[in-house]
Amino acid sequence: MLQKPVLSDLGDFGHDRYRGSGSQLSNDLEHLLAAARRQWKVVAVSIAVAIALGIAYVATAVPLYTASIHILVGQLDSKLLEQIADTGPSAGGDDSAMQSEVELFKSEEIRGRVVDLLELTKDPRFYAPDGSPIDNLRGMIRSLLDVEAWFSSAEVDGKPDEEAKRFRAIEKLGWNSSVERVGRARVISLNYTSPSPELAADVARAFGEAYLADQVQSKFEAVQAASGWLEKRVQDLKKRALESDLAVQQFRAKNDLIATNGVLVTEQNLSQLNTRLVDAQAETAQAQARFDRIQSIIAAGDTDAIVTDALDSSLVNQLRGKYLEAAKREAEISSQLGSGHIGARRLREEMAEYRKQIFSELGRISESYQSDLQVAKLREESIRNSVTAATSVTATTNSTMVELRELERTAETYRAMYESSLQLYQEAVQRQSFPVTDARVITQAKVPNFPSHPRSSLIMALAIVLGGAVGVGIGAFREFRDRFFRTADQIRDELGLEHLGNVPMVIGGDTKKTSDEENFPHARALYKPNPISSFALDHPHSEFADTLWTAWFTVDMALANRRPRVVGIVSLLPSEGKSTVAINYAEITAKLGIRTLLIDADLRNPGLTRAVAGHAEYGLVDLVLGRQTMKDLLFISPATKLAMLPACGAGYRGHTAELLASAGMTQAIEQASGFFEQIVIDLPPMGLVRDARAMAPKIDAFILVVEWGKTARQALRTTLASEPAIAERCVGVILNKVDSDKMKLYGSFGTSEYYQSRYKHYHDTGLTS
Repeated sequence: MLQKPVLSDLGDFGHDRYRGSGSQLSNDLEHLLAAARRQWKVVAVSIAVAIALGIAYVATAVPLYTASIHILVGQLDSKLLEQIADTGPSAGGDDSAMQSEVELFKSEEIRGRVVDLLELTKDPRFYAPDGSPIDNLRGMIRSLLDVEAWFSSAEVDGKPDEEAKRFRAIEKLGWNSSVERVGRARVISLNYTSPSPELAADVARAFGEAYLADQVQSKFEAVQAASGWLEKRVQDLKKRALESDLAVQQFRAKNDLIATNGVLVTEQNLSQLNTRLVDAQAETAQAQARFDRIQSIIAAGDTDAIVTDALDSSLVNQLRGKYLEAAKREAEISSQLGSGHIGARRLREEMAEYRKQIFSELGRISESYQSDLQVAKLREESIRNSVTAATSVTATTNSTMVELRELERTAETYRAMYESSLQLYQEAVQRQSFPVTDARVITQAKVPNFPSHPRSSLIMALAIVLGGAVGVGIGAFREFRDRFFRTADQIRDELGLEHLGNVPMVIGGDTKKTSDEENFPHARALYKPNPISSFALDHPHSEFADTLWTAWFTVDMALANRRPRVVGIVSLLPSEGKSTVAINYAEITAKLGIRTLLIDADLRNPGLTRAVAGHAEYGLVDLVLGRQTMKDLLFISPATKLAMLPACGAGYRGHTAELLASAGMTQAIEQASGFFEQIVIDLPPMGLVRDARAMAPKIDAFILVVEWGKTARQALRTTLASEPAIAERCVGVILNKVDSDKMKLYGSFGTSEYYQSRYKHYHDTGLTS
């Protein structure tokens, strides 16, 4: 099996080992930038077309003018109607109410008012074209297809259908107007657009007038309906209030529930008795305290103790004075004459008499206190009995009071409802006589001085954006559909083969003989009318030559110990340039002094033979069939002594694949191996032709030629997978017919294509522009 060259190993090492995940984002960015460089012309053309269309639209569009009016909407909820309905503000709040007003502005009712107010069905300005020719054409087509509109606009009894015209005017008002809320404010903005600035201002003002008139009318109708309902409601509540008050009075009279100042008589009596009972208890306690005090004084015999009634008694005061005077004199006599003196004894006897009289008088006062205490107790007991009786009566009426209170609450409720409804009815009557609206115009519509459409800057900016988007989309689609080989990385990643180099697109010069052919006029000489057949020889420093030298070095390393070497030049499809590569490769190796034989094995389409040996009559077929000897069939290059065996065979009609796989072909190669060191075979395409497969066992190494930007990756990968004999012996791939100007657009940072422009001084292109 063929040993893989060192270059392939180095390529795998360089692409896999150092390809880390950290550089994935950078690689993706490089790929995007490269794609942008490749597709920028598509994007530019798309933008240019979009700009042209935008300019055409701006140039042909009819200028439109927009007038605006701002209306401040007041308190949106009706307090009167809410009170009537016994509900609060709507659950949606201010936002939903404002949205309702916006929808009211857009309604057919308001637009119909505007149509009637301005008589728009008779205004020619209203029906003037208001768009570009494209818009007008589209509208015309739509109207032609609208069969229903034909009948609606038909004439009845020779007169136009006014209702249909009015309906179309209302629709057109809706198309040309826009209504929106200004931020979070209670302000509604209406914009109307028309080819006539005066008409735009008139319609905007008419919208405001129609809205305000509708507000007044709606409020008048609502208040009128509320007044009628309230009038009936007031009469009903008045009757119910009177009936409930009468029921309360009848219930009081029936159950003897007499009240003064809103309080029952029994409750007032019970309250008064409770007050008197408290006073009686206080008096009894006071009388008991006086009686107890005087009893304690009498029991103690203390003449110095005094009670209030004793101080008020003149007798007690006289006796007490005499007692004190006698005590004073007794003390003096006793201190002077002794306590046993007769005067002192007589005075002590007088003091005892005075004391007896004093306590006798205190006893009388005590009896008086006892009498007051008995009276207080009796009075307290009497009042207590009265309280008990009144409490019993009150308890008996409490059960009746429950029903009375319920009747009073009902009467009070009807009375309050009647008063409230009466007040609302009076307010409704006043509003009905003078209906007003809370909405007002805060910015009146003015005649616009400048058109609002077309907005040239916006349209051009939009055209550029859309053109760029379309261009990017087309470019992305082109990139997605680009399934061909264009870079070395694609060769390595898709096929697992080494990239040997690029062969630029070469444009041949004039068809004429070379100087060598003129100096070597021989019938067996190779004739090269097209300079491309010897391009590598004529331009040894070109990229073409460098690629072929790389291919030769790779083959030399892969087949280092093998002599002779059989190298097959193969491609997937016809016209990929394999024959040109084959003859140039054979020429440069022959120039090194290596005895080289070039065989054109493409028997079905011998392009190489036609290019350099078109005058040959016999060739490979005759050699394999044994008709001719190799010596008689070879053609020689005068410049390099390259031997070439053309693909000719007089009268052969057999299968080419069988011929190439035959023993005769094997013998031909063995015969050539005895003289030549290298045999280069130009093989048929391996796509749908089995000739290359039949020849594969006889080939030591394959060089695969792939046309840049034309050979599909999937097709080549599938073919190589089905041709293991060729894939295993393939030393590398040459990208042929490379467009150097476009090639640089496919290079990302770090790739050979990225640095290709730096080598322009190292290569002699030799290209004819």
